[in-house]
Amino acid sequence: MVAERLTRAFWPLWAVLLFAAAGVLLNVPSMLPLEAFWAAALAVCAALGWTAWRGLRAFRWPSPDDAAARLDATLAGRPLTALADRQAIGAGDAASEMVWKAHMRRMILRLSEARPVRPDLRLSRFDRYGLRYVALTLFVIGALFGSFLRMDGGTGSLTGGSGAAVAAGPSWEGWVQPPAYTGQPSLYLNDLPPGPLDVAAGSHVELRLYGEVGALTVAESVSGRTGEVESAAAPSQGFDIVQAGRLEIMGPGGAAWDIVLTPDSPPSIAPDGTLSRTASGEMTQPYTASDDFGVTSATATIRLDLDAVARVHGLVAEPDPREPITVQLPLPITGDRAEFTEALVEDFSKHPFAGLPVTVLFEAQDAAGQIGQSVPLELAALPGRRFFDPLAKAIIEQRRDLLWARENGLRVARLMRAVSFRPEDMFRVEADYLRTRFIARQLEAAGPQGPAESSRAEIAEAMWELALRIEEGDLSDAMERLRRAQDRLSEAMRDGASNEEIAELMQELREAMADVMRQMAEQMQNQDGPPQDLADMQELSGQDLEDMLQQLQDLMEQGRMDEAQALLDQLAQMMQNMQMAQGGQQGQQSPGEQALQGLQETLRNQQDLSDDSFQGMQGQGQQGQQGQQGQGQQGQGQQGQQGQGQGQGEGFAQGQGQGQGLGEGQGEGQSLSDSLADRQNALRNELDRQRDGLPGLGQGAEDARRSLDEAGRAMDNAEQALRNDDLAGAMDSQAEAMDRLRDGIQSLGEELAQNQQQQGQGQQGQAAGQAGQNGQQDPLGRDAGGQGRLGTRDNMLQNEDVYRRARDLLEELRRRSGDQTRPEEELDYLRRLLDRF
Repeated sequence: MVAERLTRAFWPLWAVLLFAAAGVLLNVPSMLPLEAFWAAALAVCAALGWTAWRGLRAFRWPSPDDAAARLDATLAGRPLTALADRQAIGAGDAASEMVWKAHMRRMILRLSEARPVRPDLRLSRFDRYGLRYVALTLFVIGALFGSFLRMDGGTGSLTGGSGAAVAAGPSWEGWVQPPAYTGQPSLYLNDLPPGPLDVAAGSHVELRLYGEVGALTVAESVSGRTGEVESAAAPSQGFDIVQAGRLEIMGPGGAAWDIVLTPDSPPSIAPDGTLSRTASGEMTQPYTASDDFGVTSATATIRLDLDAVARVHGLVAEPDPREPITVQLPLPITGDRAEFTEALVEDFSKHPFAGLPVTVLFEAQDAAGQIGQSVPLELAALPGRRFFDPLAKAIIEQRRDLLWARENGLRVARLMRAVSFRPEDMFRVEADYLRTRFIARQLEAAGPQGPAESSRAEIAEAMWELALRIEEGDLSDAMERLRRAQDRLSEAMRDGASNEEIAELMQELREAMADVMRQMAEQMQNQDGPPQDLADMQELSGQDLEDMLQQLQDLMEQGRMDEAQALLDQLAQMMQNMQMAQGGQQGQQSPGEQALQGLQETLRNQQDLSDDSFQGMQGQGQQGQQGQQGQGQQGQGQQGQQGQGQGQGEGFAQGQGQGQGLGEGQGEGQSLSDSLADRQNALRNELDRQRDGLPGLGQGAEDARRSLDEAGRAMDNAEQALRNDDLAGAMDSQAEAMDRLRDGIQSLGEELAQNQQQQGQGQQGQAAGQAGQNGQQDPLGRDAGGQGRLGTRDNMLQNEDVYRRARDLLEELRRRSGDQTRPEEELDYLRRLLDRF
């Protein structure tokens, strides 16, 4: 019980003593400033006094009664207390006395089981935070790695100095730690002889002086420190080297060094090689960078070269302020960054600087914060996406003018109306024409000051999307995509495109041609004719087409554009002949094809209705101001708007007069808007019927249904706008309905093509096998037939270097004849060819 009470009363005192002893062993006092040392000492003394007073107050020496009660508490029934009791009831009664005596005997027996009580020294319920264990751990660490002999105020290091050092006299230790980015090791000054010492700027010096304070002092002129500095005799000193100078330890056993700074040159960076670009607008500019210890970051800043801009057309106005473009340059992920070559790869097609003269400044930074710059790279035009369609080019140019200055808004609007004056000559899709007019209305509504910044960004994005739609066209049809690819390639040859652009456009042409061939094969597989028709329909094999395409690319890269254009025209004529030969051989339509044809008819009807709505809006705006209801009294541009109405009537109305085109379906006494709304409602009902009748083909049919649902909602909005006499709003909703209809048609068409391809794979294999049996092939895999039959090379070398081709064929024959693994029949045939030629 004494041990228990001492432990519980004085454990805080023991914890404070252990904390204090650990601090002494670890030499914490010498690491503290004098004020902090005395404050800590007073705090320790106060803690010791308070914990001792608390322990003395709480401790009580246990008495014999306390010991008896403690022992009695450990036995069942407390027998010691029971033996001290007297019978209070039933005294003198024999039976009661017998029971009492039996109870006493039982308590005496239980006393025989008494054992010494173990002390309970657990303190968890008193020391909830485990402070005693923390103090004990620190004390053990101090006992293992520290010493009471260090309380001489001379050291803060655990690696040097001891009582032996104090007894032997003053001593010192020093280290020079170069900056981490240099990768250089630390220098131990005790091992270096006095004299010149080369170190990197920013290196840290750490000195320890042992022995009597003042026996050794430090003198240095390398830190550049001014103002209040620590004493030259301080036991522990540290500072950074920022300049060349002298470092000296004065006193017994001292040394001196002349510090020389190792030069750290700023990084260097410069463009390396020529800039390249792709047709999609991605630019690649290689650059090289180097630094003594490695580059940590690099940037490229692109600024508009205003002095080099040709101030014509929309660029005459003063440009709106634009921040330069700053992009982070890629750095090597692994390896050394002391010298490397990387490339800036970005696409700035949509940025206002695209197509304008700019300067590119490369900057590199090292770990020391030094910055190196390149000579500004002057570009005649910041690369961006190239548009080959003339209309798309015009829209992109107007987009550039709008981003150049907000005050160009009305000018851009007039030009947008000008390019759409005769829509039948300029636009393939009516929705693109409607988008053009809508953009013009937005710019006109902004007034002379131009649109707000947020509106200008939205309009610029709409113009970009419109140009892309016009440039790429409707790619759902394979032949249309092929024609577009051929047109883009022809335009690139006329404009002198780079090899990278030619390669990208050639890849687009290959993909489009593969789609056409696949589509034709799928259609022929669904015919009821004999499989031999498949062979009869083919004019070119896959290898023939690839040879022609490769020859076309070679001619373009060699600059032989006339020959390349002739070969491209020949290829286009071949594909057209194949399509014409295939025409008229389609079998009975499947339900899916019938649904697709019905949706296409609905789209045409919606286009006609949108055309009539446009003519009706022209009729309402007698001054010719289209699309601005309630603001149509502006006098500017009336004559041009009237001409526009005539062009529209001649275009999408297909020559019908305005009154005639609008009079159809309009009942007696019924307004124009109500008539158009009734037609829109009928179209919506027809669309619902077609949507419900779509065959359950797969995911494509589900996508088509979703698109048709969106088209139906747009039709409802158009009908509501027509009944409210809002023709401009109706045209916008009708344009959206046509877009969603096209999406649905495309999804359904892709699903049908995929199903036909899966169903026709087996038929295609059978047809190919029969074609091979009908026509004998030689060992080189060519058909025996001539006159341009499948596999032949007749009429394929008209525009090719025949001598080079002959050499290639001769080398291939020699290579194959030397392959002894080939069949003997083939080897014999090859030998006879070599003997003959």
